[in-house]
Amino acid sequence: MANRTTAPLFIAAAALVGSTLAATAEGQLNLYSSRHYDTDERLYSDFTEATGITINRIEGKADELIARMQAEGRNSPADILLTVDTSRLQRAKDAGVLQSVDSDVLEARVPSNLQDSDNQWFGFSQRARIIFYDKNDVSNPPMDYLSLADPAYKGMVCHRSSSNVYSQTLLASVIENHGTEAATAWAQGMVDNFARDPQGGDTDQLRGIVSGECDIAVANTYYFARALRRDVSGVTADIDQIGWIFPAQDAEGAHMNLSGGGLAVNAPNRDNAIAFLEYLTSDSAQQYFSAGNDEFPTVEGVALSESVAKLGEFKADDVDLSAVALNVPEAQKIFDTVGWK
Repeated sequence: MANRTTAPLFIAAAALVGSTLAATAEGQLNLYSSRHYDTDERLYSDFTEATGITINRIEGKADELIARMQAEGRNSPADILLTVDTSRLQRAKDAGVLQSVDSDVLEARVPSNLQDSDNQWFGFSQRARIIFYDKNDVSNPPMDYLSLADPAYKGMVCHRSSSNVYSQTLLASVIENHGTEAATAWAQGMVDNFARDPQGGDTDQLRGIVSGECDIAVANTYYFARALRRDVSGVTADIDQIGWIFPAQDAEGAHMNLSGGGLAVNAPNRDNAIAFLEYLTSDSAQQYFSAGNDEFPTVEGVALSESVAKLGEFKADDVDLSAVALNVPEAQKIFDTVGWK
């Protein structure tokens, strides 16, 4: 994934994908979202300005929204479900709350490995899950995920809990790329190398490096890029202490997890909902995922924000995330087996 220069973020009807949005009639769209970023307000307001479609939002945790859609059944007002991480997108599909979308725009704009094999969900932004380390204490950081389990790093590694979806999807990708036996050995090695019991969010892993509690940590890139762009307590003031590695550059590449969404199975405003999904692949919306929340676009050739571009060029793992999502139950079994809390 190459560096790109930042481009203007003004969204106008002329910049939207094709003629779909310009032709959309005024109406409503009911959005169920577990994305909790205030910066997404710009995405919604610009869509409404361009199309005249009013967005009504219900926000909550992904599992709660999926359960709500199931309970509402045919009477559900939901048109779109937006959520974070491949495992939750797959969970929504398995729960039967999404439907397939036949869209030439989505098919062409979203890479095939970043969308569901049945076109029930699509990735609209990405985060690389990479290795961070204390430059003062670590002279030989691990260069790939499997090396995190090397006994040389005993008592040095910090990571989130096994109940976290980022942890689950990372292990699921290790299963897909290296097999169940290697994934189990990796998970056991990680547990053996923990500097502390898994705890906190990704920013807490970075804070652990600054405080000296962790020498090495795994976190999503957008948490670090955010600390480059603005003040994040416990990180920004000492951010020069933190180095980073995009793992497995000589092998599969850095693991990417998604933020994405799909069309609700009983969507009452189906045409407007598809127009919104297609809008999320426009260059302007894709740029805003980067500038607004320090994420990587899923559409090729879209400009990166300055803070994201500072992370540098890297090779991303192009594994099929639909296949990875199917490994999550096996990943949870491995977590339980090795005692990853």
